[in-house]
Amino acid sequence: MNGIWVLLLLIGLSALPILAVLLWIRLRHFPIKLPWFLLGILGGALSLGVAAILQSLFPKMGEATISILLFKIFIQIALTEELSRFGVLFLFFWGFRRISKNQEFYTPAFSSLMGLIVGLGFAVIETAMYGVGNFRIALIRAVTAAPLHGACGIRIGLGTYHLGDAPTLALVRFLYAVGIHGIYNFMLVSPGIPVVFPVLIAFTALLSSMQMIRYSGSVV
Repeated sequence: MNGIWVLLLLIGLSALPILAVLLWIRLRHFPIKLPWFLLGILGGALSLGVAAILQSLFPKMGEATISILLFKIFIQIALTEELSRFGVLFLFFWGFRRISKNQEFYTPAFSSLMGLIVGLGFAVIETAMYGVGNFRIALIRAVTAAPLHGACGIRIGLGTYHLGDAPTLALVRFLYAVGIHGIYNFMLVSPGIPVVFPVLIAFTALLSSMQMIRYSGSVV
């Protein structure tokens, strides 16, 4: 199988959670229509671009010690990616409230769902980029990156919603996303850790975060 087909396979695998979430949204009758869904995917691509710019501002590190590795994983990667997601969602919600005459759509459920979709869009493009390099990591990410980024996106979406009325809660949501993101990445690049652990982290984080959506706002 040549490179282009491998890349398409990875993109297809990583896109499966997007289709599953779209079906789940339809079955649960959540207030997300297809235009919002597509806009969320676009937001994921935008947040990936912002994260890449932020990461390029960091100086090159010296010898690869454990402290440098942890700094790269938790600060240079996890923090910048969640910060970019937070910024994109904040601008989205600010714009939605400015142009929409119906303010009832802006609920915790809507915010967390948009965060989920933005995370999924981010994951698909990121997996395609990894597919050019390390196939093993790209294959694992094709299965786990979408659930992981989706779970973090839910927390970030709720964080942006609570930014005005409960900033401490918003900060907790943000730090949780950074923490679980960093732990996932650390396990993914550590050769002595079985692959099953990052897989479990990704799917456990997603399932627990989806439970938050069910209780975070009314369904319309």
